[in-house]
Amino acid sequence: MGAQINNSQSLPTAHRPLPTVLIIGHRGAAAVAPENTLVSFERALADGADGIEFDVRLARDGVPVVIHDATLRRTALRRGMVSSFSSTELAQMDAGTWFNLRRPRLAREEYALATIPTLASVFELMKKRDALLYVEMKCGPRDRAGLASEVAKLVRDYSLAPRVVVESFDLPSIAEVKRLDATLRTAALFDRRLSRPAPSARGMIGRAIKCGADEIALHHSLATRRTVGEAARHNLNTVVWTADNPSWVSRAMRSGVRAVITNDPARLSARRAELPGGE
Repeated sequence: MGAQINNSQSLPTAHRPLPTVLIIGHRGAAAVAPENTLVSFERALADGADGIEFDVRLARDGVPVVIHDATLRRTALRRGMVSSFSSTELAQMDAGTWFNLRRPRLAREEYALATIPTLASVFELMKKRDALLYVEMKCGPRDRAGLASEVAKLVRDYSLAPRVVVESFDLPSIAEVKRLDATLRTAALFDRRLSRPAPSARGMIGRAIKCGADEIALHHSLATRRTVGEAARHNLNTVVWTADNPSWVSRAMRSGVRAVITNDPARLSARRAELPGGE
């Protein structure tokens, strides 16, 4: 069943009025800080983001941890699968030195202290903030039920449902989240690279409605005005990712996009502040 909430109400509300277009930090402030770490999330909010987007997958002990890749090679500079280690072991791994090495001009000593956080530690950090939280589940048939269950439980335990949107490319996991808790907001993710030819607006919207999503999250190359308008006619807000050019702020305002996920919240927030109706 599709979303039945109108456009003006369909995003979670924080304690302050929301601007016309929301700026959401992709993996925190990934352009200037090591992605998916607490320091990156803090930086995104300091840079003006209305919320953060981050990835979760299950550790060996069934605890959701915040990391994008299935392996540790890129962001922990070591061999092994995330699923081969416990959440306690992962929480002790260096998740920031890679950033200092790759981007020396942006390097900071504090980044080398960053580790792989659990979802619970992120929720603990954010529970007293006004930030919106886009939680992307990285899962498949073997682990979707377990991850969906743990995510839904933690959202409930931390009383964060009004500020959380659970999203995934694995659309059956969205349906599973809705089965567990129909009140949780969800977003169906779509990427041009995952489909040849590029998915049609009708096809994406139909799949989003089928899995019970409340929003449709599109790679920026798919976010045409026609698609955004068609989504709105089906009571689906559109989120665009990952858009780092500040011109996306005015484009989003014109086309009716509700949120822009970006690696560089500072630049897009600054641009939004310059525009009429931006704040």
